[in-house]
Amino acid sequence: MNHLRAVPGADDTASCPTRTYGSATTVRVEAPGKINLFLSAGAPGADGYHPLTTVFQAVRLIETVTARSQSHAAHGSITLSLEKNADGVPADSSNLAVRAARLLADATGVTDGVDLTIRKRIPVAGGMAGGSADAAATLTACNVLWGTELSPDELRDLAAQLGADVPFPLMGATAVGHGRGDQLTPLMTRGRYLWVLAFAAHGGLSTPAVFRRFDELVETRASLAGAAPAEVPERMTSALRTRDARGLAATLHNDLQEAAVSLRPELAEVMAIAESAGALRAIVSGSGPTVAALVPDARVATHVARALAASGLVRDTARVDGPVAGVRMVG
Repeated sequence: MNHLRAVPGADDTASCPTRTYGSATTVRVEAPGKINLFLSAGAPGADGYHPLTTVFQAVRLIETVTARSQSHAAHGSITLSLEKNADGVPADSSNLAVRAARLLADATGVTDGVDLTIRKRIPVAGGMAGGSADAAATLTACNVLWGTELSPDELRDLAAQLGADVPFPLMGATAVGHGRGDQLTPLMTRGRYLWVLAFAAHGGLSTPAVFRRFDELVETRASLAGAAPAEVPERMTSALRTRDARGLAATLHNDLQEAAVSLRPELAEVMAIAESAGALRAIVSGSGPTVAALVPDARVATHVARALAASGLVRDTARVDGPVAGVRMVG
């Protein structure tokens, strides 16, 4: 990990008699959700984690984190309040955003606290890294609020300590992930891709539970022993470079899809409805249960969204585009 610059503490008055943190009192940051265009999982290592090869695309489903300086009475604490679509999200120290603020403070010597507010749009436990987006936005917001001035690389180092999906929202756009998915390389992409997202009617899926089911299915077939994850097919990278939505559709792949469908059989019907309504391809996003349907244009997007809504199998739908940028300050 890169060396992090420490912000002087209260005992450093000799070297910094007028110590202050950032001059802002409120910082608002947006971070995008993601879709996995490609996800291949290898056999788990000694640490229990599966090596991955994945292609992330950031899409316009945005989490917003607001970080505010605290009054003197609350000085030094980290508080969290949640707005909209936050059922099942903890508002205590286990929340990934709170952990992100604490990690940044510990790494830089900051003793100030922060009041965090999260406005959620990404479904909880939906396979779109909503919690990771919150953590990435919090790192960025507190870095500005506290004036810690960490570089993008230093923030990514901290993000990787919080979880494999946390570094990507800092980068955004389209990227290949290796290792646990946190070793990122930007991927050249031209054009804009339209997606219809179908949100599960019966809540989220636990990522560990999906990986356990994946291992059970693989063990049954004895097909993954010692296997490494597959590499991104050249057909996919070519399609992304040439704005070829149909070519991209043909290469979408998710090793976890079978496991997610085995836990939620209705996902297979959701994908079939989307494709029957005109989607080029529908796929489970990450560990699910959100289904992402790639569509050729806005007209088909409307048709697919209506068909999914009429099916009674989904809680809601959203029409989004990608790729979009990573974290950004707003307001």
